[in-house]
Amino acid sequence: MTAVLGTPPLPPKSVALLARAGIRSVADLQAYGAAAAFALLRAEGLPVPEAVLWRLGELAAGLPAFSLDESGKQALRARLKRTPPQALFPPAEEAAHFMRLALRQAEQAAAAGEVPVGAVVVRGGQVLAAAANRCVAEHDISRHAEIAALSVAGRALGNYRLEGCDLYVTLEPCAMCAGAVMQSRIRRLIYAAAEPRSGAAGSVLNLFAEPLLNPHTAVQGGVLAAEAGALLQAFFRARRD
Repeated sequence: MTAVLGTPPLPPKSVALLARAGIRSVADLQAYGAAAAFALLRAEGLPVPEAVLWRLGELAAGLPAFSLDESGKQALRARLKRTPPQALFPPAEEAAHFMRLALRQAEQAAAAGEVPVGAVVVRGGQVLAAAANRCVAEHDISRHAEIAALSVAGRALGNYRLEGCDLYVTLEPCAMCAGAVMQSRIRRLIYAAAEPRSGAAGSVLNLFAEPLLNPHTAVQGGVLAAEAGALLQAFFRARRD
């Protein structure tokens, strides 16, 4: 049986937060990564000392507590620097609710002859902005759903930095939109369908994992991916026919 994470060697609050993220056992920790788990604890506001990183590294490697040598610690520090932003993501029902709102925007885009992509910005459970692709209507390549939604949310808050906000979008962002998301300081990006030809959140490249860009956004994909993918396929099938 796989060992369950507990205290000691980890602090009780760290164990509880990791459990909320689905990291309950050593096997879960190994799959998630010790450095990523430590980054998650800090991202969620726990004032964890570096010693917790050592304990996580030891657990993941199957080593006894307090046995990590200096070279092992340096390797974990280096891995932590390369770790993309982490966050606890909304429960599945909540994520599906807001993604359905984005899908409604995508359906409106399809009806208008636009590529069916929709986006919604949420903060504290409240929708700040909802938008669809408008490139054809506005003769503007920058009017992707993500950028349009970020613009509306910025005006609503009186600030282009959307810290503490989530962006739901029905298709993995392209490089242009990924850059806008990072510049806006969106906390969590949740997308539906992957974009294998131009996706910049992991499919073709992952700008959100590039440490030189100082990213601030944690990314989760695959929420209602089948629904979003079916909408896109139907749209392009109709255009070919």
